[in-house]
Amino acid sequence: MILPMTATKTERILVVDDEPMVREVVVAYLERDGFDVVEASTGTAALDSVAERRPDLIVLDIMLPEIDGFSVLTELRRSGDVPVILLTARTEEPDRVLGLELGADDYVVKPFSPRELVARVRSVLRRSGGAPVAAEILDFGDLRIDEQTREVYVAGKLVEMTPKEFDLIAFLAKSPRQVFSRGQLLEQVWDSSPDWQDPSTVTVHVRRLRRKIESDPEAPRWITTVWGVGYRFEP
Repeated sequence: MILPMTATKTERILVVDDEPMVREVVVAYLERDGFDVVEASTGTAALDSVAERRPDLIVLDIMLPEIDGFSVLTELRRSGDVPVILLTARTEEPDRVLGLELGADDYVVKPFSPRELVARVRSVLRRSGGAPVAAEILDFGDLRIDEQTREVYVAGKLVEMTPKEFDLIAFLAKSPRQVFSRGQLLEQVWDSSPDWQDPSTVTVHVRRLRRKIESDPEAPRWITTVWGVGYRFEP
């Protein structure tokens, strides 16, 4: 069954950074692209703004006063799945992996191109339900993926997913047994490429998905690894 989904409202973006100049540039580019933008300069203000303004996506700096970005992200994931793009000057892989493990949907490393950031925002919103898509139900016995409600059930139990986790499992499940490299998944699920984004992004999301849907994540039933190539979904 195919069910159309449409979005008519203007998406609201929360930009969280303690550097006024960074906020000014990011806000200007996002507003120019048609978004409703709100700002916060501290972690505490960010959490207050999320509760009051209910943004559709958050651009979140890691190095923040009062409460750092990792702590803000952890708190956000306790209460919801609003998409989050981390904005950070940290280039070390452990920091990027930590952000993804905590539930970030994407990250941009400073210094960055404002146009690239806007493109990432649009990509994450599109994948999290901000643009029209065809929706259907994918049923594999114990595993059920509902694209209209963006819900995943394992043995009848609802499994909480971040927007990007859902995008990844739905994409793989719609092409069962087809092998995708990490580069292909970056292009198809993240609208990105290995030139922009570290392929370890995919590895981290696959690891998180396995923890959520597999009875034994070390011996996965649904998302298997094809060594030296990539991943595939086993129907």
